[in-house]
Amino acid sequence: MVRRRRRLRGLSINRLIPNAITLMGLCAGMTAIRWALEERWEVAVAAVVVAMVIDGLDGPVARLMKATSEFGAQLDSLADFVNFGVTPAIIVYLWAMHELGGLAWALALVYAMCCALRLARFNAGLNQEDAPAWSSKFFVGVPAPAGAGLMLLPMVLSFKLGDDIFRSQLLNGVVFIGVAALMVSQIPTYSSKRIKVPLRSVGFVLIGAGAFAAFLFSTPWVTLSVAGLAYLLSIPLAQISFRKMRSAMPEILEADAPDSENNDTDPSGPRPDEPGSR
Repeated sequence: MVRRRRRLRGLSINRLIPNAITLMGLCAGMTAIRWALEERWEVAVAAVVVAMVIDGLDGPVARLMKATSEFGAQLDSLADFVNFGVTPAIIVYLWAMHELGGLAWALALVYAMCCALRLARFNAGLNQEDAPAWSSKFFVGVPAPAGAGLMLLPMVLSFKLGDDIFRSQLLNGVVFIGVAALMVSQIPTYSSKRIKVPLRSVGFVLIGAGAFAAFLFSTPWVTLSVAGLAYLLSIPLAQISFRKMRSAMPEILEADAPDSENNDTDPSGPRPDEPGSR
């Protein structure tokens, strides 16, 4: 009996485009390391910002084109580790910490490891649905792109305010430890994935987005500094908002809470992150 050789089916362009966008973001993140090695700090930060923008686009593009896949999710996660775990650590190390030698490199390794753990927790929690539905408005800990932004915030501030304070080894060492801890923490942070804009407010939102883009292109370092400081402020506000929402809906918690003998996880904790929000 002659066996018929199985044909390999090709992939449609729709399924390749989101992965190609992810690889473009990876190229931007890796190129940022090159600019840092050449001490072109502003260009290096700009490359990381480009990687952040691309990271925010590949997921929606995949869903819009109905091209989501497990392969794409894993590729995106690996790219995020390079772009937002490895790249910021190397940039800050070269910019302000390299004179400390092994101690500074250890801090960079801790940051990268915490980013890897944060992404692994995201991947492990993709299919979990045991948290209350209303908690989907929050992430667990600081997402990797936001962590990279916070890591680079002292450098961005130094572009306008000078190096005297923001290039301090002590300050950047504290930032290394603090941001690493925020990424692997269980604190709730705001998620923009489930925000619904009322129809009457769509125009104002679009105007605001256009104004942000205009300021970003005209005064990029001031705009990024304000955005980074605003995100820092949002972290304690998210905790207050989460606690108020949790205390206002005890009946939902009781209905969704798992058996305490079989599950030692806090049932009132934030919901695992949505895809594309690592």
